[in-house]
Amino acid sequence: MLFKPSPYTPRFTGGHTQTLYAWARPRRFSRLPDPVERFFDVAADARVLAHCHTHPGDPRATLILLHGLEGSSMAHYMRGASDKAWAAGWNVVRLNQRNCGGTERLSRGLYHSGLTHDVHFVLRELLERDGVPAVAVAGYSLGGNLALKLAGELGDAAPDGLVAVCAVSPTMDLAVCVKALERKSNLPYEWNFVRNLKGRMRRKAAAFPGAFALDALKRIWTVRQFDEAYTAPHHGFRDASDYYHRASALRVVDRIRVPALVVTAEDDPFVPVSTFRDPAVASNPHITVVMTPHGGHCAYVEQANDGYDGYWAEREIVRFIDCQLARGRDAASAASRTPAPSLPLRA
Repeated sequence: MLFKPSPYTPRFTGGHTQTLYAWARPRRFSRLPDPVERFFDVAADARVLAHCHTHPGDPRATLILLHGLEGSSMAHYMRGASDKAWAAGWNVVRLNQRNCGGTERLSRGLYHSGLTHDVHFVLRELLERDGVPAVAVAGYSLGGNLALKLAGELGDAAPDGLVAVCAVSPTMDLAVCVKALERKSNLPYEWNFVRNLKGRMRRKAAAFPGAFALDALKRIWTVRQFDEAYTAPHHGFRDASDYYHRASALRVVDRIRVPALVVTAEDDPFVPVSTFRDPAVASNPHITVVMTPHGGHCAYVEQANDGYDGYWAEREIVRFIDCQLARGRDAASAASRTPAPSLPLRA
């Protein structure tokens, strides 16, 4: 059972229009129940918050969702994908990265674009402690980079319970994405990212007096400058360039051995599609790349109809995961029908 993406007819054909419309448009999810908060102690000095939607009864297949840079579990695409996965019968864990979603006081350190430790911790806890039979990981933008990087780092050692990873508009070559973000046409996006990053540093400094110097903030106007001043040195990277190289999923995607879906658009304002034509991606049979002419960044909005809200990428995430589950069931069924080999008779 091979995955075939459903047709996509963009409601808008401009990348900026798609991106800004999806970002600004209010969304409501009446069928999605209120989440239950769950905290994961991922390290001695770090705790992350997840918003969970759990069906009653025994543990069932679960989707871990990862947000983008300066996002949170409340991002519209996190709730939208949750709504569709819930309706398909999945449990959902909307995971905040360290300090995100108003959790600055829960972790002493910062997060970065390649910090797979936390999602790996949550994955293991769901499989080993909760007894969840199957887990998929899906991420948007920075979260997509994390999902792919995790799968690449696990490689052949990926647990059987990890059935799929999905990445929408993933920033899997950080250096290329940051360079694209610095184009004049992307100034509003970069301004918004930097504004939020500065605000988070001020909240961290207030939560942990004396731990973070704020003098550099007045000289920071770009994401690269922020990473040079804070992200890279805090996490032991030589500089921003070293950080971008080591934290990028592109460095390990050739090792991915679980089914992986990548959704990207040719008109994404700051994730160039050249990354997804890299031989490390194109030659890996476990990776399915769906490249659309239009869709913007983390948007992919088409016309709503018949109970479908028009957020195509969210629907494809659920369809891809369901496809992998069906393949797993088919394989298990075939194996159960295969007769055991006859033992040789001995005189």
